[in-house]
Amino acid sequence: DGGIYQADVAAAPEVDRMISAVESDLGPIDMLVTSAGIMEAGGYENLDLETFRRVMRVNVEGTFLPVMAVKDGMISRGRGSIVCISSIAGLRSRPRVIAYSTSKAAVIGFVRSCAGAFGPNVRVNGIAPGLIRTDMTESMEPEILAGMEQEAFVKRLGVPEDISGAALFLLSDEAAFVSGQTFVVDGGRVTLP
Repeated sequence: DGGIYQADVAAAPEVDRMISAVESDLGPIDMLVTSAGIMEAGGYENLDLETFRRVMRVNVEGTFLPVMAVKDGMISRGRGSIVCISSIAGLRSRPRVIAYSTSKAAVIGFVRSCAGAFGPNVRVNGIAPGLIRTDMTESMEPEILAGMEQEAFVKRLGVPEDISGAALFLLSDEAAFVSGQTFVVDGGRVTLP
């Protein structure tokens, strides 16, 4: 069972309404994946406070609000798993997308903090995808995409199924001993010490 539910994830009343509708239709929420994300255009030269706040509002508050809307129910039922989508941009310097990079680093910190706060029976993890083939990448220069493919150890860009597979693992009982972690799913483009 499932359905499509829509809300502005950075607007608390809309998130609360959406969560209520989901729980009314499907029952208590025991698993949640948050995937809010927008990116500024134009580089640091054009970054202003309004743009920075908009990116932070969607990417950080759009993660915070759904998590906070479901965590009390999960904690009271003694079970739950939350996965927040971040980005490799939150792990490394991205001078052309300062607001985006900052927001995704905040999501990684949020994951760690929530895992400690909501445990032991509610797990919170993150996924930091690399570049994933989506409609957004269709507008990128083919030479840039080819270069990124060559940088990856697996010699390809990611596909949405790479991320959904990681999310399903983190939500499952197979990951029962995993909490507070952010999995990098990028084909090896970014290697961390």
